[in-house]
Amino acid sequence: MEVAVFAIFALLSVGFAIVVVAHPHPVKSTMSMVVVLFCMAVLFALLGAPFVAAVQVLVYTGAILVLFLFVLMLLNIGRERASAGGQPAQRWVALVGAAFFAGFLGMLLWRTHGPDTLDALTPDYLSIHRLSWELFTTWLLPFELVGLLLLVAVVAAYAMARAPQPGEMTPAAQPGIVTAAAAESAEPGGETT
Repeated sequence: MEVAVFAIFALLSVGFAIVVVAHPHPVKSTMSMVVVLFCMAVLFALLGAPFVAAVQVLVYTGAILVLFLFVLMLLNIGRERASAGGQPAQRWVALVGAAFFAGFLGMLLWRTHGPDTLDALTPDYLSIHRLSWELFTTWLLPFELVGLLLLVAVVAAYAMARAPQPGEMTPAAQPGIVTAAAAESAEPGGETT
């Protein structure tokens, strides 16, 4: 039964991961990422790590992807026209780079988690106590830097969304729109002598 559940959610995860990368619409791509992260949570639960599965759903699916959707909708991606897909040379370079990266990652995983290292997985290896100890001692600085990086990304997205686009008029330059400074000078007694 576990093998069937693993196969179903692994195939769903891989299929929707391809949709995340291949779909041209960013909001639909982000919604596909929700499915991928939920499938990963099921796989973590099958591995005997229910805490990591719950964190996967609560933090990544519930918070980080909502933040991504907020930023995407704030940027109003629909007003920008996507290019026709790039040049063919760029696609071939990207495919070769992706194949090289996948091969390197597979080799690295085989060396670090190959058949010889399966005996090292003890119940203590997946415990919440060990995970929290490692997170808040060894990996505290990278954990905080990721949070800072997400904050900087949201602030930058907000600044980009508020900046006037080329060809758009600022509110002060549009006819019929009165800014706060113009309203103060137009009030009786607001003029300086």
